[in-house]
Amino acid sequence: MKVLAVFLLLISTAITNVAFAQTADDKYLEKVKTLDNTLKALYGVISGEKGEARDWELFRYLFKPDAKMIPTWENPAKITSARYMTPEDYIQRSGPWLVENGFIEKEIYRTSNTFGPISQVFSTYECYHSVNDDKPFMRGINSIQLLYDNNRWWVVNIYWTQETKENPIPVNYLPK
Repeated sequence: MKVLAVFLLLISTAITNVAFAQTADDKYLEKVKTLDNTLKALYGVISGEKGEARDWELFRYLFKPDAKMIPTWENPAKITSARYMTPEDYIQRSGPWLVENGFIEKEIYRTSNTFGPISQVFSTYECYHSVNDDKPFMRGINSIQLLYDNNRWWVVNIYWTQETKENPIPVNYLPK
């Protein structure tokens, strides 16, 4: 009887795991079927009002395993560098701040180059603490590399920099 109980428990666990694996596809696959939907999901998933939880399951779903998120930053000596993070690192480092402060990131302009299954997107963004804000507190450009696997788009890398007085966004990356 114990052997049967253990067997049924193992089968139940396996079925639950398969059902969970299918759940992410069932919930999110339409969000990554097109390049436009994928980018819309990417901006939407990190955006929210102060105190609003983010859907980190969807965030993780957008990225290819081993994907990188690479912000640039300038140290006090004015040397620009890049920091390499996994999507999980981003969740741990930035997730609490996004919820505590409110963070709405809006794409305002995009250029895309696609060849076969790869795409490179330069996506100009503005950031607000609330949808009610009149002016953004930050702007910049996301360089997003994506892969299409004949079923869906995957984010492979996001490499970004913020606009500064010394480094304004070029006119050709702003809305006309």
